[in-house]
Amino acid sequence: MTATDAERQGEHAGRGLPWSAIIGRLRLYTGLILFVYVAVHLANHVAGLWSIAALDTGLAVIAAVVRQDAISVVLYASLLLHVLIALRALYYRESLKVMSVAERMQLALGLAIPLLLMRHVIASRMMHELYGVNDDHTWVLLNLWVFDPTGAVNQSAAVLIAWGHGCVGLHLWLRYAAWYDRARPWLLSFAVLLPALSLAGFVAAGMEVVTLAATPGWMPLAIEAAHLPDNQIIALWLERIDRMRLGYVGLIFLVFAARWVRMVLNRRSRGVRISYGGGHTVQATKGMTLLAVSRQHGIPHASVCGGRGRCSTCRVRISKGLESLPEPDADEAKVLHRISAPPNVRLACQIPAIEGLEVTPLLPPHTAGLADTQAGPRYLQGRELEITVLFADIRGFTSLSESRLPYDVVFILNRYFAEMGAAIEGAGGRIDKFIGDGIMALFGVDGGPEAGAREAVTAARDMARRLIDLNDSLAGDLPAPLRIGIGLHIGTAIVGEMGYGKVRGVTAVGDTVNTASRLEALTKDFGVQLIVSEALVGASGVSFDGHPTHEIEIRGRDQAMVIRTVADATGLGA
Repeated sequence: MTATDAERQGEHAGRGLPWSAIIGRLRLYTGLILFVYVAVHLANHVAGLWSIAALDTGLAVIAAVVRQDAISVVLYASLLLHVLIALRALYYRESLKVMSVAERMQLALGLAIPLLLMRHVIASRMMHELYGVNDDHTWVLLNLWVFDPTGAVNQSAAVLIAWGHGCVGLHLWLRYAAWYDRARPWLLSFAVLLPALSLAGFVAAGMEVVTLAATPGWMPLAIEAAHLPDNQIIALWLERIDRMRLGYVGLIFLVFAARWVRMVLNRRSRGVRISYGGGHTVQATKGMTLLAVSRQHGIPHASVCGGRGRCSTCRVRISKGLESLPEPDADEAKVLHRISAPPNVRLACQIPAIEGLEVTPLLPPHTAGLADTQAGPRYLQGRELEITVLFADIRGFTSLSESRLPYDVVFILNRYFAEMGAAIEGAGGRIDKFIGDGIMALFGVDGGPEAGAREAVTAARDMARRLIDLNDSLAGDLPAPLRIGIGLHIGTAIVGEMGYGKVRGVTAVGDTVNTASRLEALTKDFGVQLIVSEALVGASGVSFDGHPTHEIEIRGRDQAMVIRTVADATGLGA
């Protein structure tokens, strides 16, 4: 059953983080044990497609394992612990309104399972242990399909709900594994196919029992073989089952009531102020996780994993109060290390609300993909890097587009962008953006300045070569060949993931970007295809001998810049 980002309340405030980790592992391990048990039973029900005898053969094998004392203790202890952990998580959750669909489904299904399975467990295993009832499939199916037909519906629903609950739990646990996306279609097929075949087997075996029950003389023999206790004992246990169900429902309501009382008392006695920047300050309960505070006050806050400390999408930058926060536990530290987070970045689902805390969420609140959850370089959060920036533009394209139909303009630009993009990415660059008929690209973001400079020169050469081929293929569609100007410069720039909402991407800003753009514009004045700064020539190690050197003034720079002009870039690096 689901855990929440708020179940750690109180643990952060004094009981220590390891206890939360223990609870999380117990939830996982007990859930896996129960999931395997349900899967084995579903697989056995498939045998009902053949016969009741095949079902009983499989049941005998399962019973030989499950009904060993040690296995029984583990199984029923897992069931009890799993339910108690779910109720505990419900007690500590600060907000139910902001639960994801998967969380709501998992919690609702999980709480319904004991209610649906209670009668079946008592009528089979407990009656077998206490009174020696022969709980083979013949008797179980006779009871469900003949004596109490609603029981067949109830039992089918219980098993399918238990399976669905387990599948949702496995998805929430595994979805950040590197192999999960590749395996998901196969796992989904298995998750649908197994219960479908199991239900078909259950129905086929039930119909076989209904047919046998209509056979004269078969019913008395089946009842005798079941070794049932007298009717008074059966009636007594049916009454007890009803009381147990009411008690379980009452326990759930008691947890909700206790949760409400806890929240009221905490808010009255343990209020702290949290600032989200920009003058936005909220009152919160001391000890709540920061993510729970955001949810409680309706502050949009990304959290793909639902507050389990796995995805990193809820991460925040701490502006004030960092020194008062507890150190990250092992799980949080692992995630922070994976994304190369600086010391002032923490996971909102793992840190407690303390007085005077000032934070800034780092990711858009409606993050739906997993790109932010995977291991990522530090520059995504903003970092100064020495990179090479490329700008390219088509010469005279504005006048060309004015004489063409819109379809022709889009067709030509898409062909051009495809060729230039292939040259850039093939050399190891990163396309930053397309601006009208212009292109901006970054090199060396991951590989370092020298490698980036070499890659940029290679990209410029390949762009020039591909342009020749493109002009040949478009010769019948263009009045004159396309001409381009390319500017390359290396220097320090601020690189990070920038944008708003869904329009976000890694880009660069700073003087280096502006200078590269101006070098590209100067190709018109010099009448050349490529201009590179002398700094890039030195960093790339590529020979530019024979290409003219010029000293120019760049607007916004105090010192003159030395550049190289290249009339035809196709021969670079030859």
